[in-house]
Amino acid sequence: ERFNRTLLDEWAYARPYTSETERRQALPGWIHSYNHHRGHTALNGLPPASRVPNLTGQYT
Repeated sequence: ERFNRTLLDEWAYARPYTSETERRQALPGWIHSYNHHRGHTALNGLPPASRVPNLTGQYT
């Protein structure tokens, strides 16, 4: 359940939102950052997307 803890700490309660709508609008950007830019210790500092073959734009 580490993802849930990170979600709460880094998205839901990371800053004060003026509304629930604003919080929801911030979610897609946070998920993108989490999957594509944020390093994970279990992956030696790489983001999860680095482990997924054939992401959009990576077909070779």
